[in-house]
Amino acid sequence: MALRMTYVDGEFRETDLATVSVEDRAFQFGDGVYEVVRICRGRLFAWQRHLERLRRSSRKILLDLAAVEQEMTQVVRQLIDKSGVESGQVYIQISRGQSWRNHAFPRPGVKPTLIVTVSELPMRTWEDFEKAESAVIATDDRWLHCDIKSTSLLPNVLAREKAVSEGAQEAIFARDDRIVTEGSASNVFMVSRGVIYTHPDGPLILPGITKELTKMLIRRLGIPFEESPFTVAELRDADEVFITGTGHDVCPILEVDHQSIGDGKPGDVTRMLNQEFRKLYEHENFEII
Repeated sequence: MALRMTYVDGEFRETDLATVSVEDRAFQFGDGVYEVVRICRGRLFAWQRHLERLRRSSRKILLDLAAVEQEMTQVVRQLIDKSGVESGQVYIQISRGQSWRNHAFPRPGVKPTLIVTVSELPMRTWEDFEKAESAVIATDDRWLHCDIKSTSLLPNVLAREKAVSEGAQEAIFARDDRIVTEGSASNVFMVSRGVIYTHPDGPLILPGITKELTKMLIRRLGIPFEESPFTVAELRDADEVFITGTGHDVCPILEVDHQSIGDGKPGDVTRMLNQEFRKLYEHENFEII
């Protein structure tokens, strides 16, 4: 079994032994950003897309990613080698750093805290696809900067707990209990009368990397596609619903609030997209896909 390893500001350690200061701003304020990147055959999947999203998130909270970006890139590669993980994930977290507690940014600025953890995550199988998942609707009462991949995830945590407590695997957010935005840790698509719909990118959702790749596949396959808001009622009446994410690939949702979607089985469009997405892992250079 591969080691679960973490790097914190200059030190490589087994994850259980890694520590961070109680005065780190991610711990006290959620003042940080993060990325989760899949490892496939010991290599990073869609790494350049994840790196660019991390840069965007950092710019939006005025965090100086440049101060640690070169170190981060080297550390990620080193951790994969040291851990021996072939199929897994890299969690990257960068905070504004360690400073005595004050809401305003530290002055003068301090070095950002870099945390990188590598752990095993099995690739999803056809059995996982057929098993699919269920979801519940949760009120989307989050802030208006959901496009920032911030470490402030309490609303997402509460929504996911609601799902689990009701026997589901994912929570689907709805603004004003009406307009579907995204999942607690995924993006949401529906298929209705041959057209695929998903909420447009913007401040209400996180622009997912797997979502980007799925959109690319949809266009490549020539399937009618619209990035436009849709309602909870339309979602429940859809022919197919699926979610996308680093840990999900393209995953069918067969129930929403204990009500079957379509015929209660993975649909043809979702199945086709899952097949095409799995082919991306075989791409000659999938780190820059």
